[in-house]
Amino acid sequence: MLKHTYRFSLQSVLFFLILVLPFSFVIASGGIGTTADLTSSTYGIIAIIVFVLAYSLVIGEEFLHLRKSKPVLIAAGIIWVLVGMAYNSIGEPHTAGIAVKHNIEEYAELLLFLLAAMTYINALEERNVFDALRAWLVSKGFSLKTVFWITGFLAFIISPIADNLTTALLMAAVAMAVGAGNKTFIVLACINIVVAANAGGAFSPFGDITTLMVWQKGIVQFDQFFALLIPSLVNWLIPAFIMSFSVPKGKPAPIESEVIVKRGGYFMIGLFLFTIIMAVSFHNFLHLPPVLGMMTGLGLLKLFAFYLKKRELSESLENSDMSDSALHADDQPPANYDIFNILARAEWDTLMFFYGVILCVGGLGTLGYLAMISEMMYSGTGIMGTGTTGANIIVGVLSAIVDNIPVMFAVLTMNPDMSLGQWLLVTLTAGVGGSLLSIGSAAGVALMGQARGVYTFFAHMKWSWAIALGYAASIWVHLWLNADLMTTGISAAKAYVK
Repeated sequence: MLKHTYRFSLQSVLFFLILVLPFSFVIASGGIGTTADLTSSTYGIIAIIVFVLAYSLVIGEEFLHLRKSKPVLIAAGIIWVLVGMAYNSIGEPHTAGIAVKHNIEEYAELLLFLLAAMTYINALEERNVFDALRAWLVSKGFSLKTVFWITGFLAFIISPIADNLTTALLMAAVAMAVGAGNKTFIVLACINIVVAANAGGAFSPFGDITTLMVWQKGIVQFDQFFALLIPSLVNWLIPAFIMSFSVPKGKPAPIESEVIVKRGGYFMIGLFLFTIIMAVSFHNFLHLPPVLGMMTGLGLLKLFAFYLKKRELSESLENSDMSDSALHADDQPPANYDIFNILARAEWDTLMFFYGVILCVGGLGTLGYLAMISEMMYSGTGIMGTGTTGANIIVGVLSAIVDNIPVMFAVLTMNPDMSLGQWLLVTLTAGVGGSLLSIGSAAGVALMGQARGVYTFFAHMKWSWAIALGYAASIWVHLWLNADLMTTGISAAKAYVK
């Protein structure tokens, strides 16, 4: 198993280096007109090498057991030192400071938004909301094929509200409980769940980090994302239909399992939905950043947690016959609900990884790399020569190899002049393109850990052809179904972009 993992990680790193290094030196050697093209300078070349080396360590996380946030945090610091030195060398000492503050502001909005969302998800998990859903599904005694379709469908409809990572972990737990010992079923179910969760997250600002970034940037409005519903559904249904013929027959015995949702669990669901409505309303009607609505909702959750804490503390005192005087004498109240413990369980490695990625890409953009790549990809005369549609399709393929977050942030930073339909297309491809490989999305990487030794990189790649058919079909459906949006400008939205 260790040898297999080592081979996979080494191949991934080598492939990344082969793909990126020549591309990096090609763009470093050019001279497309920008305010300060520093790509061919020593600082620019060192910066791109630092980024490639750091991201190689991110790709090798499974083998190295080095958290992905660590190399990009260091790389971000080094890259911005190089940016500062580069601009000092041309007599513009304040440019780097202004640019990095803009990047930090963008990250702060993303951080606070995700922190609120993660806290809600963790609070619902602590109240056994997800465990209750899993127990209900497991206890029904569905056939393996039925579980295959149910888990895929639930992944598709839950991920737009929660997120694709949490949804994938929940549904995979159901599939593994039902199909315990059946390797073929677990592999197919995991692939189906990854594709469904990524597809479901592509038509909602809350379903994926990439859609959230596009929404917060003001380029696509909340209701406009739903134009991707049918293409996203096609993206999941085609590979699911193909794989369903290989799902083993059988109806495993139902597992008797009952989980009780703790006090306040159902109320928290309503509170979370209300928080989402606030975020959308703040953005659409008041033209305020959606993070303000999410943080207000987090405040409501903390207030409700205070009520739960008092209620559970009161019950603990009654059950133990403890008087107030005894409590003060002991100076150690019994254990009770504490929302700050829930807050601390946020995925901080992921949040720090986003910081590193955003600042790394922002630094490279300040050196002039993104302007060059934008010219190459989105200009019909660029070296890729694919036009806007082709460039946006390439973005999806790249997101399966690298990661959709830095790819999408790079596109947003380039800010190419595209129609609304094209912005929706790149949102779709970046969201679902990660399904092509197991390492292309957070959902796939997480399930490789959850079903270690069963759902693997190569097990997923065996079905990449079917996923690619769904990827191509979803693009075709979008181009056909939303043809009127392909020429619709977004000048009003662009005015919002800083």
